[in-house]
Amino acid sequence: MRSLLNGLFNATGHLAGVFMIGTLLAVLSSIFGRIFPALEVHGADAYAGYCMAASAFLALAATLRRGEHIRVTLIINHLPPAARKWLDVFCHVVALGVAALLAWYSIRLVVQSYAFNDISTGLDATPLWIPQLGMAIGTTIFTLAFALDLADLVSGRKIVEAPKEGEPARVE
Repeated sequence: MRSLLNGLFNATGHLAGVFMIGTLLAVLSSIFGRIFPALEVHGADAYAGYCMAASAFLALAATLRRGEHIRVTLIINHLPPAARKWLDVFCHVVALGVAALLAWYSIRLVVQSYAFNDISTGLDATPLWIPQLGMAIGTTIFTLAFALDLADLVSGRKIVEAPKEGEPARVE
């Protein structure tokens, strides 16, 4: 099960990269559309924004599982190991709750946009539930990644390390 979930997290990370390339292509098409008006793509700016948002949200889970999210370790570094672990567990529980709420409201937004047939106000008239799917899927998988991270922390598979001597700060 763990390898399946790690594969899912890696897949969303790769999909985030695809959307980042989509952002680049949309911006380039907008630039070339201004230089050569015959090649103008209507809504390219909006599509660049949609791709950028999808890229950001889809990358959340893969980034978390690789330990590359920014953490402020100023307080936790000065605690004894047992207190360090329980503070980290508490922070993970709070983060899991926030991620779950974000996922819930993201999914709710997609459902409402679909039900009301909400479309963008630009010339492209894109149904908004389509670009909102990236946020809903990304936040849902991010919540799953936080749950797995919390389970690893509580079970002892993930160890909260003590800071190295003379190390002012670090990114975990």
